[in-house]
Amino acid sequence: MNSRLGCQEAEKLLTCGDILELGRKASAVRQRLHPGNLVTFIIDRNINYTNICDSQCRFCAFYRRPGEPGAYVLSLDDILAKTGEAVAAGATQIMLQGGLNPELGFDYYLEIITAIRERYPVAVHSFSPAEVLYTSRLSGKSVHEVLLRLKDAGLASLPGGGAEILDDEVRSRVSPRKISAGEWLAVMRTAHEIGLRSTATMVIGMGETMEHRVNHLRKIRELQDETGGFRAFIMWSYQPGNTELGGNKTSTWDYLRTLAVARLFLDNVAHIQGSWVTQGEQVGQLTLAFGANDLGSIMLEENVVRAAGTSHAMSLAKMTALIESAGFIPAQRDTAYNVLRRFDRKE
Repeated sequence: MNSRLGCQEAEKLLTCGDILELGRKASAVRQRLHPGNLVTFIIDRNINYTNICDSQCRFCAFYRRPGEPGAYVLSLDDILAKTGEAVAAGATQIMLQGGLNPELGFDYYLEIITAIRERYPVAVHSFSPAEVLYTSRLSGKSVHEVLLRLKDAGLASLPGGGAEILDDEVRSRVSPRKISAGEWLAVMRTAHEIGLRSTATMVIGMGETMEHRVNHLRKIRELQDETGGFRAFIMWSYQPGNTELGGNKTSTWDYLRTLAVARLFLDNVAHIQGSWVTQGEQVGQLTLAFGANDLGSIMLEENVVRAAGTSHAMSLAKMTALIESAGFIPAQRDTAYNVLRRFDRKE
């Protein structure tokens, strides 16, 4: 059995590893874990129920303070209407994510999930650890109780949002009011313990070092060793437009190199997702040669990245063509990564 990729070696690969060799090695791991030629995607809708947020992260262009122009909270009817539109368009998943709004009580979240599950056959993959912890503190309930009640109401799994870089040195600079690295991991551990699966994420390009990135990956791998609860790892690049933090976008090569190292390092996480949302279609396609076996969602609605000035549209026809032209077989999946439909090329 091959030994695991260590932190020092991973940092070296991030710094000066040959990018084509990294792509070959990451592709070999993908093929070993997922024999065959399928690349998956899901049809879902991101519903951002509020943009009012106490966290006020310096890298975020989406949030508004209470009373600011453009600040909003969606009503239950609004959310159900958006869900109905998504289901009519073929969505099998709804992702509810929003700001940390002090005016929203715990019942708001329970009511939303219950109403969606009563009306529509979709998985509710919603509420990041930051939202869960904030709700716990506002309601006076433990994280365990909050998650258990959300699960009982119909929550299927948790997205990995809010991880950014799991290092408090970085977080104190870019999001000092947000959930700490240890708190993010603790919420995920609790979710896994009660049977809720989740995804893990990382955002690169906010001035972190390669050591910070490797430490982030190490923490994900260690928690996965402990719980086995992460279904997938998803990495984005920071989008600086319209943000307080500012700066520049990281390069395509940096993104692909880091993605490949993540595939090599996270030997216990089944799925690696490539991001066309932040990188665009062509780079999204390239991720399939750097370890990714999934291209995420057609995403019928997306507002957070769009607020930072980056916008890429996707459709079912475009997604399947993108995967086919890269030499793979497109396959629609559900939240648990079960294949629902293959799109084999018709001869």
